[in-house]
Amino acid sequence: MTTPDASASTASEAHISRWWRVVGGVLMNLALGSLYAWSVFVAPLEKEFGWKRADTSQVFTWAVVVFALSFIIAGRLQDKLGPFKVSITGCILLTVGFLLSAHTDSLTYLIVCFGVVVGIGNGFGYATPIPVMAKWFPDKRGLAVGLAVAGYGGGSAIFGPMANLWLIPTYGWRTTFTILGAIFFVMTLVGSFLLKNPPAGYQVPGWAPAAKAKIVATTHEFTPGEALRTPAFYFMWVAYALGTAAGLMVISQLVPFANSMKIPGEALAAMTLVIGATGNASGRIFSGWMSDALGRLNVLRLMIGISAVAMPLLFLTGSNVAMLYVMVFVVFWCYGTQLSVNASTTSDFWGTKNAGINYGLLFTAWGVAGIIGPRIGGKLFDHYQNYEAAFYWAGGLAVVALIFELLARRPSPPATANA
Repeated sequence: MTTPDASASTASEAHISRWWRVVGGVLMNLALGSLYAWSVFVAPLEKEFGWKRADTSQVFTWAVVVFALSFIIAGRLQDKLGPFKVSITGCILLTVGFLLSAHTDSLTYLIVCFGVVVGIGNGFGYATPIPVMAKWFPDKRGLAVGLAVAGYGGGSAIFGPMANLWLIPTYGWRTTFTILGAIFFVMTLVGSFLLKNPPAGYQVPGWAPAAKAKIVATTHEFTPGEALRTPAFYFMWVAYALGTAAGLMVISQLVPFANSMKIPGEALAAMTLVIGATGNASGRIFSGWMSDALGRLNVLRLMIGISAVAMPLLFLTGSNVAMLYVMVFVVFWCYGTQLSVNASTTSDFWGTKNAGINYGLLFTAWGVAGIIGPRIGGKLFDHYQNYEAAFYWAGGLAVVALIFELLARRPSPPATANA
């Protein structure tokens, strides 16, 4: 028979161990976030194979779309099988995709290896940390999810400059793919072993939700079908798609845009990737923390509104190094907010039991953004040979996203749940 003291000890140990789950999520996402560092491979690939910007943009687009679609499958598997089996699958696929990309000899081959294989690896790896954090941290859900997914935003801050300033110039882009693949294998392997669900009936010691708090999680566990029947899902989906499309339009072209601004020195231009990744990670963490106090939708609306103004300003002030860095940081902060706070909102609005599949369905919006953002950016650049139109388009997309976010409301449980 378990004594009260033993039960309290077990609960306390579980409470402490939940922070190790955050470490696992960060490690996993740091490696997966290499997807954002794709732009460092653009120039070497275009130089060697004579590809146009619209060609190399296809690779990133495929990776984003496959990532989003595989996330749905991985989310459902995570809900049923637990996080380890799904995350270890992501670990293997991510590694294999990078190793195969080192042998690229055609655009189709690269699309398959990086766009499809790495994309699926991202979907399976990214599907596990968010539901795990949501279950362990009902008291600090926004902060915990933000910390875990901040790694995805911060990965490019580490591996982007490493590849752009050292690995590619020293070893070439092919060896760089191989080196990164080996590093990512170790990181995602460790992360997979750390990601575990809490024990059944886990409760945070000494915590109970306040009745009048701005953040009140649903007591009804929505099935995917029930979530899809709520108007909030569609308003949030459109806002998510258009808001992140604006950010991806910048992310996929960041280093080439900085170079086009005549910034003196390769290192200063590449630093925009670090600044952007720092803003991306900061937005995920601090906006997640803010949403715990101010409300999820309030923070999303605020950051999308700021993004609508910041996109054109980034282009207009881009020739000044200091202003370029400031505006890149702001744009990426607003973008990172959407990846973090939408994930927390999913668990608050529709429950944690089916959080993997429900957020996977909402996350398809990001996959659509991967089509809209990079392709529009690439086409506009090829047509005008500058970035002006792309940045104004991005600002317009953010305005429409804000309108839909303003229409979203917390869903009510279905009538059958109250019968």
